[in-house]
Amino acid sequence: MNEKTLKLLEFDLIREHVANSAFSDEARERILREKPFTDDSKVNYVKQLVAAIVSRITSGDVEPQGRLPAIGALLPVLNMEGASLSIEEAFAIGSFVREGGALLRWLGDLEASAGAPDCSAVEREVFRVLDKDGELRDLPVLKRIKERIAAINKELRAISASYTNNDSIRRMLQSSLPSQRDGRLVIALKHQFIGKLRGIIHDVSASGQTVFLEPEDIVEKNNLLTVEQRHFEAEVRRILRELTMKIASEKGTLALFHERIIFIETMRARARYSSGAGRVFLPPDSGQNRVIMLRQARHPLLGLKAVPIDMLMTERVLVISGPNTGGKTVSLKTAGLFVLMNQFGLALPLAEGSLLPVFENVFADIGDDQSLEHSLSTFSAHISAVAFILKNAGENSLVLLDELCAGTDPAEGGAIAMAILDSILEKNCFCIATTHHGALKNYAFSNSRVENASVEFDPATQSPSYRIVMGLPGESRALEISLRYGLSAALVDKARSYLGEGRNDVSALIAGLKEKYRAVENSLRELALEKQGLLEDRREADLRELRLRRKEAELREGYVDKLRSLLDESRKTLENLVREIKEGGIGREKTLKVKDFLLELDKAADRESEDLKTMKTELAGQEEAVTGGGVRPDTAIQPGLAVLAGAKKLRGRVRRPAKKGFWVVEIGSVSTIFSEKDIVAENPPQDASKPLPASIDYSLPSGPVSSELNVRGMRLADAIDALQRHIDSALVLGLREFAVIHGKGDGILRSGIHDYLKSQGFVTDYHFSSPELGGFGRTEVTLGVCHTLVNSE
Repeated sequence: MNEKTLKLLEFDLIREHVANSAFSDEARERILREKPFTDDSKVNYVKQLVAAIVSRITSGDVEPQGRLPAIGALLPVLNMEGASLSIEEAFAIGSFVREGGALLRWLGDLEASAGAPDCSAVEREVFRVLDKDGELRDLPVLKRIKERIAAINKELRAISASYTNNDSIRRMLQSSLPSQRDGRLVIALKHQFIGKLRGIIHDVSASGQTVFLEPEDIVEKNNLLTVEQRHFEAEVRRILRELTMKIASEKGTLALFHERIIFIETMRARARYSSGAGRVFLPPDSGQNRVIMLRQARHPLLGLKAVPIDMLMTERVLVISGPNTGGKTVSLKTAGLFVLMNQFGLALPLAEGSLLPVFENVFADIGDDQSLEHSLSTFSAHISAVAFILKNAGENSLVLLDELCAGTDPAEGGAIAMAILDSILEKNCFCIATTHHGALKNYAFSNSRVENASVEFDPATQSPSYRIVMGLPGESRALEISLRYGLSAALVDKARSYLGEGRNDVSALIAGLKEKYRAVENSLRELALEKQGLLEDRREADLRELRLRRKEAELREGYVDKLRSLLDESRKTLENLVREIKEGGIGREKTLKVKDFLLELDKAADRESEDLKTMKTELAGQEEAVTGGGVRPDTAIQPGLAVLAGAKKLRGRVRRPAKKGFWVVEIGSVSTIFSEKDIVAENPPQDASKPLPASIDYSLPSGPVSSELNVRGMRLADAIDALQRHIDSALVLGLREFAVIHGKGDGILRSGIHDYLKSQGFVTDYHFSSPELGGFGRTEVTLGVCHTLVNSE
């Protein structure tokens, strides 16, 4: 991908924002040199790493944010025989290893940290010699030299004080304070007293009135001080040479560590940029995705001014028309920029359900490249750019052409534009082109591999709405725009009179098509609402029938209970009666008849009990259908099975087994691990004649989950409800730890929340916070078994 395209689409600004998120100048420079990846497996791999790091950033764990010093230029020094690092250079290497190690520990067992070697030996050696601020430690050999230097300095101060305390000498001095020249202690002597004191003159003041004299008795001490200082410097050089040799012995490991940490930091910078609210990682491109689908896409550089756009491109070429200042160019640049950002491993500010292919190259011709220096007009500059694109674009390229063939005769420009699009179709490229040429709108209608789209114009406000309407061409609305931007109404009316009837007929046709499009859209919306209402009515009717049948079952259960009681009482009575009859001499035949009576009565009770059990089973099945449960216990869990997972019964599909008793379930674009007991098979679609299941909210939580839930002031029932939703969201997004702030008070909230946590299988531990974090008013919660994975398959 060439830098011109990256600049035209303003990707260079996005890349700079990403680079500024890095905690390393080396990582920052590497990001600024990188271009979007063109291999789909590489793109998917990078997005997987970045998404995993985003989950760590939003997990609530404290992220290490220490700067990583630049040490790349120091590594070649370690290969030189006899080389010695300075204190600052050694400290930079030690700090890099220390901060890099903290980053790896924070990442844990994420794939991003795999392959980083252990450099703790380098860190130990550096900080054995230097302290955490980069200063030399007080090593024994250095300490002894420092003590001798301190003793000599003390003697020098005593000698200099003897001069200032002597009245006869003090009058000869220009200052009572000693001075230094060339690192040696001297006294400031008035010029007229030269020769009164024996010593060495080191300097004379600018006025000539003061000479700086080193007296004879100070010379010896200064000499001793110089010797000790040189000794100290020699020892420091020796220590640094030895330290350099020890670091150099690990140079191979250090080079690998440096490369891995800088790579991780480039990924973390992407993750920090991608962790903003409303940003989504697009699903992996398997190579079969040949559709551009943007939902609620917001240009990242426009901030709050960005108007969300929707775009669906199912054919190879999309022609966008419509009014000036209506958003055609912004839509074009948004699509191109999102392709580049996606292939750079970034999350995008758009809605779930969006799709983008991975392109080998992106070409753009946007704006005015006219050049007096090269004798290029607007049109010739555009044609030159298009010629370059046609020469270099291939089947897996995206071509973006703004105002194709504008700046020349409309008829000829339209003809050239159609020929250019024919060439692009022959190359099988993807192309989005904006235009005002009516011929191109016609071309898009007549070619099955080309789609029309337009940016909408609101006739009520006489201004663009910046909404893309797929399938319909748009009018340029030059007259209305001119009026809005200052041309007089009389002038615009005059211009309108010059337009031919044919042009007015075309405008009326387009306007009519748009009105019909709006009417169809409104009808579909009303039908959807009506269908939802009918489904709700059917559900209510099913629930009413269910309640009636449940009541019937309860009545029959009561009847069976009474029958059994009667049977028990009758059994005792009849047994007594039989005993009396036998004692009275009644024959065996009559006795058997009595027993048959008892047996038949027992069978009747059993039949009633079985009928009741059958009714309960049917009711349970109907209740699942009406309430949307969809439980099918007879279905074995296996990859590809459509299931409902978790407490919120999120709809997904089984991907593969995890550890024993757990399965990976794909929910939307996120794969999550669930316990087998929390997964049920989803019922197959029902016949139209059968009651439809009620709709369930299967939406994933939007944005990061907070690491704290504040329920102070809530009633217990509301607090438990909020806690349940927070646990569900945490399980889906991979947040393993969070805190519940319930306050101390009377302990009602605290006890109720603890009782609820005790009953939840996903909660592995909960305890009060430490006193500085809230003590008995705050509970720390740890979740287990469920963690979020990035969908990479």
